Amino acid sequence: MAHNDAASLKKRVDKLMVSKLEDDEEFIETMNYVTGLIPEHTIDERKLRLTLQDRELQMNRKFLENFEKMNDSVQEFVDKIETMNLICTELTARIQTNKEKTRDLLTKTASLQQAKKQLVTERNYIDDFFNKYSLTNNEEIILGSAINEGQISDPFFKVLRKLSVIQQNISSALSVDAESTALQEMKRQVEEKDQAAFNALFSFAQRECRLLNVEFLELKPILHMALEALQPREKLFEVVLEEYSAARRSFIVRAYIDVMTKGKGLSKPIENLSADPLRYASDMLAWIHQALEGEIELLQGLLKSCPPEVITPTSKKTLSNISEALCQPLKLRIEQNLSRETNSVVLYRLSSLFLYYSRHFENSANSESMLVRTLKGLHELASNMFFSVVSSTVQKILNNMSVPDYDLLPVNAINQTLFLLRDILESQNDGAFTAIVDKKETYARIFSHVLDPLNQSIQLVCSNMHNPLDVAVYMLNCLNAIKTVIIMYQYTDSKLEMIKAQIEANEDVLVGEQASTVLIKCSMLDIYTKCVAHQSNQGPLSQIQGMEPERIRESLGQFKQFLAKPEGYQAHQMVKIASARSRETVEKRTAEHIITAFRIIHDKIVDPANLYPDLGITSVEEVSKILLPHS
Repeated sequence: MAHNDAASLKKRVDKLMVSKLEDDEEFIETMNYVTGLIPEHTIDERKLRLTLQDRELQMNRKFLENFEKMNDSVQEFVDKIETMNLICTELTARIQTNKEKTRDLLTKTASLQQAKKQLVTERNYIDDFFNKYSLTNNEEIILGSAINEGQISDPFFKVLRKLSVIQQNISSALSVDAESTALQEMKRQVEEKDQAAFNALFSFAQRECRLLNVEFLELKPILHMALEALQPREKLFEVVLEEYSAARRSFIVRAYIDVMTKGKGLSKPIENLSADPLRYASDMLAWIHQALEGEIELLQGLLKSCPPEVITPTSKKTLSNISEALCQPLKLRIEQNLSRETNSVVLYRLSSLFLYYSRHFENSANSESMLVRTLKGLHELASNMFFSVVSSTVQKILNNMSVPDYDLLPVNAINQTLFLLRDILESQNDGAFTAIVDKKETYARIFSHVLDPLNQSIQLVCSNMHNPLDVAVYMLNCLNAIKTVIIMYQYTDSKLEMIKAQIEANEDVLVGEQASTVLIKCSMLDIYTKCVAHQSNQGPLSQIQGMEPERIRESLGQFKQFLAKPEGYQAHQMVKIASARSRETVEKRTAEHIITAFRIIHDKIVDPANLYPDLGITSVEEVSKILLPHS
């Protein structure tokens, strides 16, 4: 035991000897601590060492106890790890066993999945095939209901569109394999279904259109869908529209008869206006216009689902068919009314009215529609009657034309004729006149029926008048009266030019007669003639017979008397010119003619070659100031 203790002590001493205490920080801290407790080395050092050893021993024991506890825990953990390792080994063995067992199952599963994928592909192909080439059961039921029971609904149009797609698909497939019996059979079946479906739709549309013969109606949405579907089938589409036209014709004729005989609302029957032809025709045409506007709106609603390029021509054709029913009753009433009319102005306004509405209806209906042709025929009839009545009226008025009174103003027959012309031209201010395309030709034709016979009658009356001044003044007054009437209207330029030429011609007559009268009264006409004819090789003018200085002096004296009072030499017809402008023109031109003649005489007299003494002749400038004071 002692040996063991010694050996243990030796080990400890050796351990301490070999240890490098100077590098042991814990030892250094412990020594620093102990040094503080025992400042000096005393006898108690041994006791202290023992105390420290005891304390170290206690600490080692405590460490040992704790280490044993930890070791127990570690051993327990090791046991658990070994147990888990055993379990894992068993599981691995089992998994390997199961893997071997399920390897065949996995192979079979993969094979089944591949088969399933193939079946899904085949099923999708079959579904696509049936969707592409056949109807579903539900679609067959909808189609059968429409064909057998005539029940057309929104789903029916989807089925109809699908039938069209199926036909296209079959046609595409046949283009690849034209010999396929199955495809040909499918095509036959689908075509039969498609034909039956369109027949059912056609019958439905006909039934619905027959019900549209009333005033207040609301189009079913399904009806314009039916028209849209029937539109590619031109014959069926046209028959349905004819059915629609027949229904609307029936209604519009009833409505027309009612408004003519019974009136509408607070309005009185139009037949009550038959005594006023213009209002009678105007009200009838206004009602037709309003009725057709309603028909246009209804047609647009009916065809709104059709392509735009189909709507316009179809609407016009259908409206033409509907309006055709109104032509006969309208034509009959207007012709009866026209046959009693003798007022040319009313006939002219009616003619313009018919032309206006014919042009208007050309925009909504076909230009060759019965209504447009009827109105054009009525326009032609009224126009012919107008010109016939105008001719007879003018002729009747002019047959009573007499010679003018002393004042030389237009007689009453001329005024009546011009009043008639003015009334006719005034009627062209109506809006209906805008429909006349060639207005210039219309004016020319009116003038030829009114002014030409008037002018001929005036010329005939003038031929019975003996005084040329009376003739010229009367013609001037008549021409100015005509000019005053027509100058306010369009397209009268050519006629005004003709009248202007006639006015100037008659003014020339007055100017010539008046100037000649003055020269004759002053004994200067013969002098003027010889002065104009005199040539220098004939010798001095004063030596020509009739041009002696004494005679010239006498004539100049008479001319001075004229200059002192020119108005006293004026023809009495001058004051009868109604137009102040024409009167002033004649007076001015007469003065100019006299001045021109006097200048020729003056130049000859003052010319020394003519050997005239100083006759005290008035200068040309003084004569001009007297005769033309405002020039």
